[in-house]
Amino acid sequence: MATYLCPQDGTRADTTSLTWCCPVCRGPWDLDFEPDAPLSVNALAGRVNSLWRYEEVLPLSSPTTSLGEGRTPLVPLTDTVSAKLDFLMPTLSFKDRGAVMLAELARRLSPGRVVADSSGNAGTAVAAYCARARLPCTVYVPEGTSPKKTEQIRAHGARLEIVPGDREATALAARAAADSPGTFYASHVFNPYFLHGTKTYVYEMWEDLGGRLPDAIAVPVGNGTLLLGAALATAELLAQGLIDTRPALIAVQAEAVSPLATAFHQGADGLPDPPDRAAPAPTLAEGIAIPRPPRARQILAAVRESGGTFLTVTEDQIRTAQRDLAARGFYVETTGVACWAAVGDRTDRSVVVPLCGAGLKTGLAP
Repeated sequence: MATYLCPQDGTRADTTSLTWCCPVCRGPWDLDFEPDAPLSVNALAGRVNSLWRYEEVLPLSSPTTSLGEGRTPLVPLTDTVSAKLDFLMPTLSFKDRGAVMLAELARRLSPGRVVADSSGNAGTAVAAYCARARLPCTVYVPEGTSPKKTEQIRAHGARLEIVPGDREATALAARAAADSPGTFYASHVFNPYFLHGTKTYVYEMWEDLGGRLPDAIAVPVGNGTLLLGAALATAELLAQGLIDTRPALIAVQAEAVSPLATAFHQGADGLPDPPDRAAPAPTLAEGIAIPRPPRARQILAAVRESGGTFLTVTEDQIRTAQRDLAARGFYVETTGVACWAAVGDRTDRSVVVPLCGAGLKTGLAP
């Protein structure tokens, strides 16, 4: 039986509770969970064509809330760089991988309501999967969120709360609501079930590459949910003897909002304390414009342990990358092109980048 575990102080909680954070330090949970058995590439033939095909390594099984998420194509862009097309998910972003896990867990716990906070894509995903699970849902988003994303949240029947201020103010508002009795906080940051959903991104890559992984995996990083999921998957695959070495994790941030990249290159283990209260600079990569990610220490440690690094991209590089991908046939939102902007010209080793949100979410950058 999986249990919640605080990585800071060792506090534990039952996963059947609605305790959304460590009651001692108020930090995010990890999940104390071991896969049931090793996977085999040959054993996957004939299984359900969704992320649930990797049932041995998932903390939930036999879902009723699935929308067929996962199994997105892996397509070469250059001789060394390939793209995984996660913008082809049911709600048009990679966040479906984690949202289905949260909604399935919530369905089993039968809360009075579900709340979530998001810069857009996680909110649309949670709204969709809560609709599938017949759960009442409220999504908090910052003012200035893409109108197409807020439209999608409302379309799925969720109540939308637009919060004045930035992404941090939105998270604080949602966490205050999450403390209400009978509330399930579908947090893609605090709830580790989300990370066990995003790790399937790497399991799919491993399967499609015939039981191996590329030299490096590039991921855009705001709250780090895809990066930490990738770190989970590579650690599990190594422990199961299914890969010989872990690929380097290349974390990409917008230069305008790059607290983790700054900390990494300064050799810091976490973000400075007390925090900088200045409002973050605007960036086209709204999905990764996170000034103080709660899992900062874990993100920095995961990149270092993999032998990876942090890269940053400018607003002009984001604009150029979005148009370049569109010219190649891929219409991707501005956050989702950050990795291509950062590593598209790499020729020294094989790299996979995620195209993790559809261009219809934000439109073409001006």
